[in-house]
Amino acid sequence: MTEQVLRTLMRTTDVIVAGVFSPAAVAAVGLADIYARLPLWFGLGVGDGAIALSSQDTGSGATANRDEAVSTALTLGVLAGIPFAAFGLLFDQVAISVLGAEREVVLIGASYLAIILLSSPARHVTLIAARSIQGTGDTRTPMYVNLAANALNIGLTVGLAFGVAGLPEYGVVGIAIATAVADVLAALTFLLVLASERTPITLVQPSDLVIAKQLVLISAPRIAEGLSEVVAQFPFNAILLAFGTEVNAAYHIGMRLYQQIAAPLSRGYGVAANVLVGQALGRGEAETAYYDGLATTALGAITVGGLGAVLFFQAEAFVSLFTRDPVTIGYAADFARAYAVATVLIAPYAILAGSLRGGSETRSPFVAKVTGTFVFLLGMTYVGGVWLEYGVVAAYVAIVADYLWRDLVLGGVYYRRNWIERGTRMMRERGSLDTAGDE
Repeated sequence: MTEQVLRTLMRTTDVIVAGVFSPAAVAAVGLADIYARLPLWFGLGVGDGAIALSSQDTGSGATANRDEAVSTALTLGVLAGIPFAAFGLLFDQVAISVLGAEREVVLIGASYLAIILLSSPARHVTLIAARSIQGTGDTRTPMYVNLAANALNIGLTVGLAFGVAGLPEYGVVGIAIATAVADVLAALTFLLVLASERTPITLVQPSDLVIAKQLVLISAPRIAEGLSEVVAQFPFNAILLAFGTEVNAAYHIGMRLYQQIAAPLSRGYGVAANVLVGQALGRGEAETAYYDGLATTALGAITVGGLGAVLFFQAEAFVSLFTRDPVTIGYAADFARAYAVATVLIAPYAILAGSLRGGSETRSPFVAKVTGTFVFLLGMTYVGGVWLEYGVVAAYVAIVADYLWRDLVLGGVYYRRNWIERGTRMMRERGSLDTAGDE
């Protein structure tokens, strides 16, 4: 959670700094971030596959299989990052303009996007390495590395955007440069950590096709889950842009507030549940795995929901940190309140999804997100906001409805426990239940 707080603070700083320049700068960073989520979700997807296999094989003692899985995941991440970098260099302006943004927003967003995507291979290494190490039960080492990288990122963002501390002044482009530099340094640090005795993981040359296949099977739905969210963000942002640039900027501010205040806990609980459930299954303790997931979900709903209450009642005060534009402030406060109401639903979704991934079940979170995003977030906003002419109010309601549906879907899947058999079967297929202590 500590790691996630500072990572989110880094992104929040980006929006705050952009807000100093103009609402157009905020919209530009927000729109560019939609594309930046493409490599992010790929890294998270492969990383979740790595953490599932790492935690299960750590629990069963199949350390050779764990090393093979981690090495395969890192190789895949580096190779997959290259096309994203090329896209950013070749199609930066087209990518922003296709969303219907104003000319000023396109110019700012394109420069930001090109630099952000250039560091995609490094971002993948960071995401995958961190989750692989977390799967062994060590969540401190990734925290130390990411805390240092994100602190550097925040400092460089302020320095390069405004030209302080003797640094050149690059404006919004400086924000992107800071992120790219921090990502590269973090990736190099993680590779050094994995090559040292700091972690029990040993990097090897990938050669096991069964493990590679399982890694893809677990990662693919998670990647598709993230990509579906990104795809939906294009028409969703287009609808909000039709309501006005201020409305679009307000959405990114409101979402950023939720992501800063409540999301780090949800993500932290989700990772913890993934590790606890995966290691319990590796030890052959199915009932413990099931209980750990439920207990973490209850704890998350209570604590994250409490933070949501703070966000709801202090929305305007928080929003004023991002912009001085009175129109944007009004809409942003309402978006923040919508996310505040949804926090008690978002936490169980993130934790149940993490628990299921610990059992190698990534298909149901994909189904829950796709149906929730397209039917409720996008569909309800379009029908209610455009057809029925309720405007942006429909988006507020859609945010809450989206996560309510996701909880219902995942709750039913978790209760039926089929994911326990899936995780156990996949461990048998790669020999992890028969090779305890293979080092």
